[in-house]
Amino acid sequence: MSFTGNEDHSITLELASKWTKNYRTAHPRDLKGHFFGKRAIQDILNQEGCVGIRIYYALDDAGKQQLIVVGTNADENDLCEGLLAERSFPCPPTCGLNNPLNS
Repeated sequence: MSFTGNEDHSITLELASKWTKNYRTAHPRDLKGHFFGKRAIQDILNQEGCVGIRIYYALDDAGKQQLIVVGTNADENDLCEGLLAERSFPCPPTCGLNNPLNS
């Protein structure tokens, strides 16, 4: 299999809401999500040969959940020598208004 950048990742709000609720129920004290700005994501996607992103789960030195974002090429390989993103804004506390995905 090769990545094209046109893979279908669509999900209904109903299913996404169910899955995020399942997670919040199983992990009530954990973070609900992370925010990454458009520029960080766009800069990764604009790299030569990049067709998408991969997001890795991580723990920082304080033991807090983090996400690492890296570009991915058509051969399914991470563009590790390129741009990486972390420094997300965790939810909570930056969750926005209550909605089906976060409450």
